[in-house]
Amino acid sequence: MLAPSRVAASRDAIGVVTAIVYIFLWASAFVPSRILATGAPPLAILSLRFLVAGGLLLAGARAARLAIPRDAESWIQIFLLGAGGNALYLGLNYEALRRMSAGMGSIIASTNPLIMAIVAPFALREPLTPRKIAGLLLGFGGVLIAMHARTGTQEARLQDVFLAFAGVSAFVASNILYKRMRLRPHPVVLNGGQLFCAGVALVPAALLVEGAPRIEWTPPVAFSLVYLVVVLSVGASMLWFWILHHGEASRVSAYFFLTPVFGLLIGAALLGERLVWLDAVGLSVIAAGLWLVTRSSSRRSRAPPRPA
Repeated sequence: MLAPSRVAASRDAIGVVTAIVYIFLWASAFVPSRILATGAPPLAILSLRFLVAGGLLLAGARAARLAIPRDAESWIQIFLLGAGGNALYLGLNYEALRRMSAGMGSIIASTNPLIMAIVAPFALREPLTPRKIAGLLLGFGGVLIAMHARTGTQEARLQDVFLAFAGVSAFVASNILYKRMRLRPHPVVLNGGQLFCAGVALVPAALLVEGAPRIEWTPPVAFSLVYLVVVLSVGASMLWFWILHHGEASRVSAYFFLTPVFGLLIGAALLGERLVWLDAVGLSVIAAGLWLVTRSSSRRSRAPPRPA
């Protein structure tokens, strides 16, 4: 029989590995997302991804006999969650990723705890402490360094960066709405419902902006869609629920600073995106800022981003 100290150490090790795997999966989404954004109509393929992933999760919830809301108020809230946290967030990011590098996309997406720290004093009555202020200055300063390293290229055009930041802001608004929900369905039902609603919300937008969808099903496009549906929207969701069930959400926050590091490295390895010495400086500054902000947040068990 293992001693209690060894059991606790083993549990901690599993928690650390699980948290890092989750963050790696979350960061890995930007490479297949850029493949889809450049190889297919972005809004149409994103709508298809959400409809399939949401349908699979809702079908699984129905098979498991989980309670699915029947009242209009619950579905309005679920629709708003999906519209902000998925349709607007990833819709704007997919438009930006048509030109912006996957690594830069992951850097901007990783700033969501920083944006949350700015709005939390007003929306959630959480104090803006000196530690958070220092983290905010470092985090956004690191983003500027990463942008400066790509001056004169198409990898970080100002308009694309603004689009991506607008998407992250929509994601933060969705998280605030989630925190204010009084009654929440089972997490599988909630995630499946908001994904499916996001897919529905994007259908008219895709038709209006892109017209009738014409998707060329090349192997990279097909593999990227399957990866995002199965590994991210379904697999990472299940891992997230395991993390919540075992009380490891604060641990994910503690390691969230690794997100832009993974994002840049995966983009360089799989898409051949360039790395320069300023990236190391920018990543170090961003990581320090995220660590300061999420360290303060994890003490109140604030959850990091949900998988989409």
